[in-house]
Amino acid sequence: MLLPVSFLLYIVTMVGETNRAPFDMPESEGDLVGGFNTEYSSIKFAMFMLAEYINMVTVSAVAVTFFLGGWRAPWPVSTFWEGANHGWWPMLWFTGKLLLLLFMFVWLRGTLPRVRYDQLMKLGWKVLIPVSLVWLMMVATVRALRNENYGFGDIALYIGGAVLALLLLSFVADMFRERSRRAEPPAERPAAFDPMAGGFPVPPLPGQELPPVPRRRPRRERELIVSGGTDTHSDGPLGGSTDGKEASDG
Repeated sequence: MLLPVSFLLYIVTMVGETNRAPFDMPESEGDLVGGFNTEYSSIKFAMFMLAEYINMVTVSAVAVTFFLGGWRAPWPVSTFWEGANHGWWPMLWFTGKLLLLLFMFVWLRGTLPRVRYDQLMKLGWKVLIPVSLVWLMMVATVRALRNENYGFGDIALYIGGAVLALLLLSFVADMFRERSRRAEPPAERPAAFDPMAGGFPVPPLPGQELPPVPRRRPRRERELIVSGGTDTHSDGPLGGSTDGKEASDG
């Protein structure tokens, strides 16, 4: 049975397990002063890095064995060439598939930016785990129906009906949630945040906003001030004092 979703899930998890980009957080710029970068040197550092590359080869070999046919020739080749799976060819097919996955590691490192820890946790807990559980239940259901001698049409009908029922329940739940949100009274706005309330500046907490920054004068007003226009005395102190200029004129 083809399992494309399982293959994609395994590809993502094997990249994260080997600490390769975009999941290479231990090698980020902020962590270069600690960890294996400073604890190991010389041959120990070389062995540490070689262990990571050997891990890449190991997980790629597992992916080739489970999802890409292992030592067998690719599908188009095996259909018209009878000797594709004899002699030295199986080892060559396996090695070629392995090198293709290793090239994928290099391509990902040069293509995707590094993610943050919170993004990795969100991907794992909110995407990978739910998708894998739902996919496992679907595969188990299909296998159970196949063992009971159900046809492909009946299996597709049952699976499609279950998916439509879940979508309908989700739509109804969202509709009731939106209705209850509209019925709730509007939340009170939090008090104004003063970053200097404790005598020293502090950053705002979630839900708090900094006071607006005073804006500069409009451009036209600044031009009048520079050119000695009618607004020249607007920046002087209150009371019209001009630092003795009028007294000297008098």
